[in-house]
This record gives sequence, structure tokens and C-alpha cells, in this order.
Amino acid sequence: MNRREFSRLLGAASMLLAGGGAVRTGATATADSPAVSDAARRLYGSALVLDCNSSPPLPDKLPMSQRELDLVRDSGIDVIKLSLGGINDDFAHTVTSIGQVQQLIEVHPDYFTAVRNAADMARAQREHKLGIILSFESVEMLGGQVSALEVFRNLGVRVMQLSYNRTSPFAAGVMEPTAGGLTPLGREAVREMNRLGIAVDISHANPATTTDVLALSAQPPVMTHAGCVAIHAHPRNKTDEQLRALAAKGGVVGIYDLPYLTASPRQPTVDDYLAHLEHALQVAGADHVGIGSDVGIEPLDTSPKGMAEIAHELEQRRTAGLAAPEEDRPPYVSGLNVPRRMEIIADRLLKAGHPAAVAEKVLGSNFARVFTQIWGA
Repeated sequence: MNRREFSRLLGAASMLLAGGGAVRTGATATADSPAVSDAARRLYGSALVLDCNSSPPLPDKLPMSQRELDLVRDSGIDVIKLSLGGINDDFAHTVTSIGQVQQLIEVHPDYFTAVRNAADMARAQREHKLGIILSFESVEMLGGQVSALEVFRNLGVRVMQLSYNRTSPFAAGVMEPTAGGLTPLGREAVREMNRLGIAVDISHANPATTTDVLALSAQPPVMTHAGCVAIHAHPRNKTDEQLRALAAKGGVVGIYDLPYLTASPRQPTVDDYLAHLEHALQVAGADHVGIGSDVGIEPLDTSPKGMAEIAHELEQRRTAGLAAPEEDRPPYVSGLNVPRRMEIIADRLLKAGHPAAVAEKVLGSNFARVFTQIWGA
């Protein structure tokens, strides 16, 4: 199996196709990681660190190199939500992808572990392993069948969306703002996801779908990776009204490391990231904000070769009609293109005067709380 096939199966290609970052070996950061305070370093070492949309480095073949394994462990991240299935993978391809993640865990049990419940998150942190939550951002693998939800839930998938950027048999995505919300099948799916203990992710949901899910779901929905419209108006960012409604329902929004944080053509910076994070904290409250970087643990390759590959992938998205507005820059935040990016964010929160308890919630305990409620202990 070549690296391209392995990357597809493990979901790296789907991370970019879902609006996230590509994950590449040999990547170099765009800027040196800034020094963080001792307080931030201690907090980062003791907190549960959960990135609600990311991926591990992807090797040409298993086993992974020691460099890649060290990068995972040295990142300090305890748990990630990994998106599988791309935006158009069918049932068989998606099952194969799940099998590849299971193989990764089997080959490297000292470094990776599956996360299906709250105890698994705590165990990953305690054992210094990277816990992997399986998730979907599209619905093609369901084949329009609500019954498929239980099949994938039993295979370990714990977070799902009901639409990507366009419409699906279940709901409408952000690039279809006037296409309605949940369909009758989508309403049935939400009720079934509640029953099964699958988190309903509305990151890519259009306004009507967002409103419908928030009204219908008996469990808190999540926005695992998004930004704030009040800071930069973009279809993938969320309005204050949506953020307040999510918080009222008990959900959590994760702020992403994507270009949608700023207007084109400027590449977003750490200050831009913090502007979105601070706004979300102000509007939704400290119990309802986290991080969903939507980029891999390994830094994005910003070499000329890496940038050429990204440009090609972005052009493919535009040609396929899947690209969002302002999707014309590489997917990273300048100053956060390092494995320990979440430590930098924690440091900035502390330096801005937030209590350590708030930074700890943002680092992961908020998402851990809502997932515990949905999945059980």
C-alpha cells in the first residue's frame, strides 16, 4: 500500500477535503514555537488535552517511524477526533478506513488507543497515549439508511454530521443556505443518534439545519470546528445567536486553525485565532468553548513542494464545487503551525488574564464533559 492510499484510508485526505489541513511527513513550521510560561507548561502537562478535529502523522507504511511516534507523544495531546470517510466514501471504503485505524492502534499499542467512552479518554491521558475518537463529516457511507448509524456506532464511530457543505438525504450544509434544514429522514437520524449515544456535529450545518438540530436533539449537539461570524463573516463561522443557542443546549464549539478566521488574502495569525476564541468565550461562556484545530498534529509542509500540493488540492475542490468562499490560502494559522499549538493557546489565555480553570476547559475538559454526557462513562 502506498502513502497516498494509506493517507486516504486513515483520513488525511478527508481532513483537507472537509476544510481541514493536510498532514505530511517532513513538514516544517512557518515560525518557531514561541516560549510559553511555566504556568502554561504545567497546566498543559496536567490537563486533559483534546483536539476535536485532527489526525496523527501518516507514514508510507506501518510501523511508523520513531520520529513520527515521538512527534505524537511530544505534542502533549491526549485525545483527537479523527474524521474518516472523506466527503464521498461509500460503506465499504469507510469500513476499510476504520480497519486501518484499528491496525494503527494494534501495531503501536503503546502510543495509540481507541476512545469510545469517557473512561477511554481518561485512560489515554493516564497512559500517555493518543486516544482516537472516530467521526464522520459526510453521510455517503450511510447509504441514506438510518439503520447504518447503529452499524457504525458499533464499529466505534462516536461523532457524526448529517451534511457536509452541500445537501444530503438528511440535511443541508453551509453552502446551501436556503435549502431548508433537517429532512424527515434527518429528524429520524437525530433521534436515533441520541438513542445510540452518537454526538450530532453541526459544524458544517446551514442555519436552518442548525436551528432544527438544536430544537430536536435530546442531547447537546457540538460544533467541533468553527469560527465566529462576529469576528469574520464567513459561511463556516457561527453567529452569536447560534453560539448562545448551542450553549443553552449544553453543547461546545471548537475554534479551528483555518483561513476562514480572516479575510482573504491574509493568512491568519495567533492574534486572529485568539480574537475568535475570546469572542466565543464571551458569547457562549467558558463551559462551552474548546479547540477543534482541523489540522493534523504534524505541522503543515510550507516548503515550495508542500505549497504546490496544497494549491493542487484546493483547485480540485473548486473544480468539484466543494470549496467554500476564501478557500484560497493554505490551511494553517501562522504561529500555531507546530505540534504543541494548544499549549501556545493555553499560554495566551493565561497571559490575557483567564484563570487556569478556564484554560483547562478550553484545552479539553469541555468537550470531555459533553462527550461523557452523550456516550456515558
